[in-house]
Amino acid sequence: MTVNKNMQILVVEDNTTMRRIVRDLIKQIGFKNIEEAIDGTDAMTKLNEKAYDFIISDWHMEPMTGLDLLKQVRAHEKLKRIPFLMVTAESKPENILAAKNAGVSNYIIKPFNAQTLKTKMMSIFGNF
Repeated sequence: MTVNKNMQILVVEDNTTMRRIVRDLIKQIGFKNIEEAIDGTDAMTKLNEKAYDFIISDWHMEPMTGLDLLKQVRAHEKLKRIPFLMVTAESKPENILAAKNAGVSNYIIKPFNAQTLKTKMMSIFGNF
């Protein structure tokens, strides 16, 4: 599968600095169409207004966590097939299992660099 570098990406992160870092890393690996949501609730609003091809979401957010967002996305007929990469500082096996059980496409642990992000995205989409 070849990845379209023009795909629409939604970054969901409540921390402004981390949101900028993730956006910059995505740009470093060649993607341009990046939008941001400040939490899961904001993300669901955006997902219902526009089509996205990929979601990168932090786990720990209020009022809706990344795991809750993932569950809502997977339960939504229109959104359930969107690849979803969970980002977190947590590496607890039970968290990884919870994300997998909820249908996460892949999981990345902070901190990470552009190469790690590219590797995770390649595991979801194939080469690009």
